[in-house]
Amino acid sequence: MKWKILPRKKDDLTEQLLINRGIKSEKEREGFFHPNLENFEKELQIPGIPKAKKRIEKAIKYGELIIAYGDYDVDGICGAAVLYLGLTAMGAKVLPYIPHREKEGYGLSKQGLEFARDSGAGLVISTDTGIVAFEMAVFAKEIGLDLIITDHHQTLDGKYPDCFAIVHSTELCGAAVAWTLIRDDKLLDLVAMATISDMMPLLEVNRALVKRGLEILNKQSLLFSDEKSKPERVGLQALYEEAGITPGKIGSYEVGHIIAPRLNAMGRLEHAIDSLRLLCTKDREKARKLAKLVAETNDQRKLLTQTAVDEAKLKVSGSTKKIHVLSSTGWVPGIVGLVAGRVSEETKVPVIAISVGEIHSKGSARSANGINIVETIRKCSDILVAVGGHPGAAGFTIETTKIEVFRKRLEEIMDSEIVMDEGTLDIEAEVESSKINLRLVKDLEKFEPFGMENPKPTLATKNMELSNLRTVGSGLPAGRHGKHLKGKADNVDFIAFGMGEMADILGNGQFVDMAYTLEIDKFDGTEKLQLKVRDIKLT
Repeated sequence: MKWKILPRKKDDLTEQLLINRGIKSEKEREGFFHPNLENFEKELQIPGIPKAKKRIEKAIKYGELIIAYGDYDVDGICGAAVLYLGLTAMGAKVLPYIPHREKEGYGLSKQGLEFARDSGAGLVISTDTGIVAFEMAVFAKEIGLDLIITDHHQTLDGKYPDCFAIVHSTELCGAAVAWTLIRDDKLLDLVAMATISDMMPLLEVNRALVKRGLEILNKQSLLFSDEKSKPERVGLQALYEEAGITPGKIGSYEVGHIIAPRLNAMGRLEHAIDSLRLLCTKDREKARKLAKLVAETNDQRKLLTQTAVDEAKLKVSGSTKKIHVLSSTGWVPGIVGLVAGRVSEETKVPVIAISVGEIHSKGSARSANGINIVETIRKCSDILVAVGGHPGAAGFTIETTKIEVFRKRLEEIMDSEIVMDEGTLDIEAEVESSKINLRLVKDLEKFEPFGMENPKPTLATKNMELSNLRTVGSGLPAGRHGKHLKGKADNVDFIAFGMGEMADILGNGQFVDMAYTLEIDKFDGTEKLQLKVRDIKLT
């Protein structure tokens, strides 16, 4: 890849990384390293909250049933849990509802609203969905339901559905928007998980929410080993056990790469209501059974995804198109987003993956090169049944007979787009090998939690001498990367995932330039520095 090394303005790496993130003043620095949620009242006072709260208070006063209507991804599941647990604690009668991905599709559905009516509810509160549900908002009124929409997705041309109240912010994740109605700090662990999983920018208000939420998450995780204790989230504790997560050591990586995929797996292949039950249960035995179910479903999801990704890669092999629109009758609707993400990551262009159905097909898109993918897809709204999402990711439904027209039209649209350089690796700073040590890693840990707009710093060091080179990994289908390259660079251990073929090019004693992130490899109670390589260049 082409390396883009940001210009060095400060000798001190910490100061340079702050500058890279646009943090210049002492006040901004303090807010970054010690974010205080109380400083973001403006961001949390979203228009529509007062009206929504009054309607909730009325429902509580008269014992009216409320439906907490979520979505089948982590954000929607956590949002439904926030509403269910928070409103219940306030004395409300609440039933959670999560739509079935294949039977109902995304968002508010006629089936879900009829369930609310038939259950005797008078109020439905959505989370992480609803901002473009114009028809369903009208239907809710027709069947006598008051609808409060809380959402963070993009509106359609600035228009809002006609419903009782709308609480909408694109600055927060869906669960966080729902939380602004509750404002119970005990629920911030769920908000933190949703914020990380939905890849929200981890700066300012989101950083404050995640920082506070992770503190709660870790404090609670240490209580589960004591059978007499009563942690708030016994389901999560059971999930930590199942996944081998160390209590008290849960950060953005554990949430984003270990916990979230497991919770998401249920909605991808089965029904996400079981993930919601896992978050809300107070029964330890039930929690363990649900955690095992979630883990087994995730294993199944991995196999299905890898098979689909391999098929998708064959479809794009050798292609120079600016967008890939891929489809298959063999792809499960719940994994097409993962397929699109994997192929986009490899090809560096936007990818759309479609699960082909008999009459209607479900598609999911992932962006690249700064393309606003949801707006790009909306240019084809006349041939779509429904579409929604973010600039970076979107989902839609299309009649199967129109897939080819859709593909050709998107390719034509993208042919006229000027895209960014797809082969660029952003590097935050160049570092001398003599300064790579455990202390440097500890300094970088202060920047946690890492995520969107606050990534784990990618550094570069030039003229590193290689030694102890070897390949590891079997390349089995269950593994994502195949063979890996391990060794030492200037006597510092490194691992380069998926770069095993470079063993035929490199040799001991050779000098290279490396781009990497810094890791601490923990084994048998010892800590060892390791470079996680992102790219290698021959000098």
